[in-house]
Formats: sequence, C-alpha cells, structure tokens
Amino acid sequence: MPSLPASGPSEPSVLDLAPVVPVVVVEDLADAVPLARALVAGGLPAIEVTLRTPVALDAIRAIADGVPGAVVGAGTVISPAQVSDALAAGARFLVSPGWTDVLLESMRASGVPFLPGVSTTSEVVALLERGVREMKFFPAEAAGGTAYLKSLSGPLPQARFCPTGGIGPANAPEYLALPNVGCVGGSWMLPADAIAARDWGRVETLARQAAGLSGLSAGGTCR
Repeated sequence: MPSLPASGPSEPSVLDLAPVVPVVVVEDLADAVPLARALVAGGLPAIEVTLRTPVALDAIRAIADGVPGAVVGAGTVISPAQVSDALAAGARFLVSPGWTDVLLESMRASGVPFLPGVSTTSEVVALLERGVREMKFFPAEAAGGTAYLKSLSGPLPQARFCPTGGIGPANAPEYLALPNVGCVGGSWMLPADAIAARDWGRVETLARQAAGLSGLSAGGTCR
C-alpha cells in the first residue's frame, strides 16, 4: 500500500501522489472496487469518494479493503460526524468544499491528511494563520481559475492547492504549471457512459492519460 509522502517536517500530503485526484461519485456499490482498480492500474492511486450517495461510506470501506494500491479518501466532508464516519470506513484523507473552525479542528484531530476548501484570499490567509498550508481550491474555474491562483502565488507562496471544479484534460496542464498547485481534482476519466457500461478498460486508459499530464512549459508544451 503506497504511503503518503511528507510535505513538510511532520505533515503527510496527498498533493504529491499523482497529478490528478479522481473525484468519484459511487451510485452502485458493486462498481466501487473494479472502478478503483482501474484508476490505480492507470496510475491514479489517490481516489476521492464523495459523500454524496447512500453507498459512499460502504464504497470507501470496500476500496480500502479490496484495492491494496489505492489511497482512498472522503470528499464533500462538511461535518465532524462525517469525519468520524469516513475514518471508520477507512478513509486515508479528507476533502471539504469549504471550512469552519469546528470542521477544521475535527479534520485536524482525525490524524489523516486533509484539504479544506477555499475560494478567496481571506480564507487562504485564515488557514495559513491556523497552520494549514495545503488546501482545495473550489470551485476552481468559477472562482477565478489559473489567473486567480497565479495571483496568489506571489503574496502567499507558502500555500499549495488542489484545484477542483471545471477542470478537464484541456485545462489541467495550465493548472499543473502553476508553482502553487500540487495536483488537480476531476472526474473526466470517469465518463457516465463508461461507468454505466462497466467499461473499466476505458476508465483505465483515461486514468493513464490523466496520470501522464504535467504542467505546460513557457513554450506551450508539456514539461
């Protein structure tokens, strides 16, 4: 089972496992394990299962137990109760779309890596003030996209982000080229028709393409 690399003296990080973190919505529990296996085989070990469906926690548990190469996390975490439930299911990291002090302290006390969501400079500064340097930037495109993140890198270089929301293979390299972006989140490697057909080979192919993404160089080609 892959370990989470260190992002600092003591904090583990999920931002360095792969350039893309798949954001997974599991509707049918039977899909959880083969879907995760396809993603891992394609080179995307960090898998965020969103807590948006009745089977989400069971899906996390199934992936944690049945896919040794996966680093499965819980997304759309918005309450301390969900933090506890996700940990009990085997989640190894937590992602929230936003944060409050109560939620932040619960995630911090969990002992696993967490990415609180931000969309404004003030939120970033508030998290830095609380000792948090790694964050989810959401909704990325709607909140200003690469231009916004680039403008943050000068005054707040210590903050690192996983942008999510409106990101696909066309614009992901632009995000990954930014010095304050560790990875991006997205679901384009999980098209609805492939999931419906249980075409795990197609999912693996799309995952492999995503795993090969990198930032655009000044000349406009992948570095």
